[in-house]
Amino acid sequence: MSRIGKKAVAIPDGVTASMEDGLVKVKGPKGELTTPMVDDLSYELGDGGLQVTPANKSKTARSYWGMQRTLVQNLVDGVTEGFTKVLEITGVGYRAAVQGKTLNLQLGYSHDVNFPIPEGITIKTPDQTTVEISGIDKQQVGQVAAEIRRWRKPEPYKGKGIKYRGEYVFRKEGKKK
Repeated sequence: MSRIGKKAVAIPDGVTASMEDGLVKVKGPKGELTTPMVDDLSYELGDGGLQVTPANKSKTARSYWGMQRTLVQNLVDGVTEGFTKVLEITGVGYRAAVQGKTLNLQLGYSHDVNFPIPEGITIKTPDQTTVEISGIDKQQVGQVAAEIRRWRKPEPYKGKGIKYRGEYVFRKEGKKK
């Protein structure tokens, strides 16, 4: 039994959830999100919230149960609060700035990296070494953060590069003489 799957997804005030055309649709103050419904699961909307349960005793139904409930919970969290990832840039001369619909990164290459900001994502740079990525879709926010981080991953000797806030970079000792 899935411990996560047993819990109902609470639907707060101002948020509406519906199931139609094989999609779970959640609409809230920040926007509208959808996720496809899995055939082996049943979805019931009650006064306790949205309950996800296995429709049969198959292995696939049990394996999708907790994940699908979490995806629905992420939809509700996204349309109410949204999601944010913070990246920190470390290195001499490394900096970031938002210019219109593009994130301009200077990461020690011979050229600047211009990253186009996708639709539905907001990127802020409170200072030159911090990048805040926010949006209502958790998967899209994480994907954009990973694509930006991929330009210069943190290296273990000096710690230069782009890392997530709170990420620990294992530091190595340099060469011995």
